[in-house]
Amino acid sequence: MAASTILPVLPLRQSVLAVALALVGIAQGATAADDNAALLQQLKKLNERIEKLENRNQELEKRLESVGSAEQRIRALEEANARMDQALQSERLSEKEPELATRLKAVEFQTLSMQKQARQIEALEGITVSASLTGVLQSTNSAGAATATRESRTNYRGDIAVSLPGGELGDVEGKIFTHLRIGQGNGVGLRPTYTSTPNTTAFQVQSTNANPDDSFGILAQAWYQLNVPLPIGGYKPHSRESMRLTFGKIDPFVFFDQNVAADDESTKFLNNAFVHNPLLDSGGDVGADQYGFSPGLIAGYVDERSKPESWGASVGVFGSGPGANFSGSQSRPFVIGQLETSQRLAGGLTGNYRLYAWTNGRATNFDGAQARHSGWGVSADQRVGDAMTLFGRYGHKAAGRVRFDRALTLGTEFGGDYWGRAADSIGVAAGFLRTSAAFRNESATVDADGDGNPDFGFAASGTERIGELYYRFRVNSRFELSPDLQFIRRPGGNAAAPSMTLVGLRAKVGF
Repeated sequence: MAASTILPVLPLRQSVLAVALALVGIAQGATAADDNAALLQQLKKLNERIEKLENRNQELEKRLESVGSAEQRIRALEEANARMDQALQSERLSEKEPELATRLKAVEFQTLSMQKQARQIEALEGITVSASLTGVLQSTNSAGAATATRESRTNYRGDIAVSLPGGELGDVEGKIFTHLRIGQGNGVGLRPTYTSTPNTTAFQVQSTNANPDDSFGILAQAWYQLNVPLPIGGYKPHSRESMRLTFGKIDPFVFFDQNVAADDESTKFLNNAFVHNPLLDSGGDVGADQYGFSPGLIAGYVDERSKPESWGASVGVFGSGPGANFSGSQSRPFVIGQLETSQRLAGGLTGNYRLYAWTNGRATNFDGAQARHSGWGVSADQRVGDAMTLFGRYGHKAAGRVRFDRALTLGTEFGGDYWGRAADSIGVAAGFLRTSAAFRNESATVDADGDGNPDFGFAASGTERIGELYYRFRVNSRFELSPDLQFIRRPGGNAAAPSMTLVGLRAKVGF
């Protein structure tokens, strides 16, 4: 309704009142008193209608005012929407943009960033990486050094291991593992002993053209593993049995002869006789390349239906001799089979027990001749307290002309809980490597290199005895220091040889 159609309320009411008064005067002069009463009643009704008309006009005026205000608001909203659309068409931020547009862009950028991070996390899911750097300073007395003078040596070794998901085929899962190793330094050189080295962390290229100034790195391991839940076609979450197939370039001791208390030279015992079974490693029957790795294939079975107690069986076939470093055929390989179980003994504490046997068609006798060697061994570790673990290994040679044919190593590891240093530990071990009858009878005359002179120059007898003591001090979660003390009595089975004493300090950083 237009504003011009509203009646002029005040003048209208005055005109009506004037007419009413005139009519009243006429009525007084022309009619009787009864007629006046009727006329006044009509005037009263007319006044009520006029009041209603005034109220209606006021309502119309308010509506017109509100219509004008709404038009302004609509116009302002349309302008604000236009500015918002223009601002959102650009990805750039500007101080002239509406505040809401700035906030929307900030939220969008944050959301995109989170989505990117989520995609990166999804891409990295299942990938594990570990890296460590171990350095050793070790010294031996003049009686132990090959140079007959007191000798000190340092070395370092770095290890980087990466594990990746290897794909899936139904319930079968794959895993890819790679291991890189770098290092420099051979460690101290000893007089002839049965243990291959008192410092198993020493790692350096061994070729004839090697320069000691060169740091050296190799692809130590690269293998692929398939894990098959059993029974095949069953419900995977309920599976408590599995079969594992592994092939590639492998460290055989990752899968055989394991031991919780004595299997890692970077944190536990340094002497090689305590790291693995001496007949396999120091004695050379494992047949791996000079760095301890070889191509191989392993098939294993694990039964965890009574978990935490379990048992398993595995067999491995590895390259030996020239086959270990890919320079020759894979005939007459190193073959090893193992039975193992994890049991709750000693008041419910965990113990691991392994029995294994091996044969190597390309092993080397003490006189340098290539021959088949066979043997069997046991590796066991058992917790006997909250922070105490006992371990032991035994090796028994069944075939082969070797320098020592029996090996027994025993020891214990004490956790630092006993003296308020929970992350620290003390390790104590003793080893006994018995001279074989064949070597005892022929050691004084063996000339394996053909130079016309006996290689050993003494008649071996008795048992080489080895002892080691270390303390691992946890500086922080990434850094450890380990003083180490070793003794070797009757080295190489030579009862006349002086005893050897070695003192060392190991440092390790890693994650």
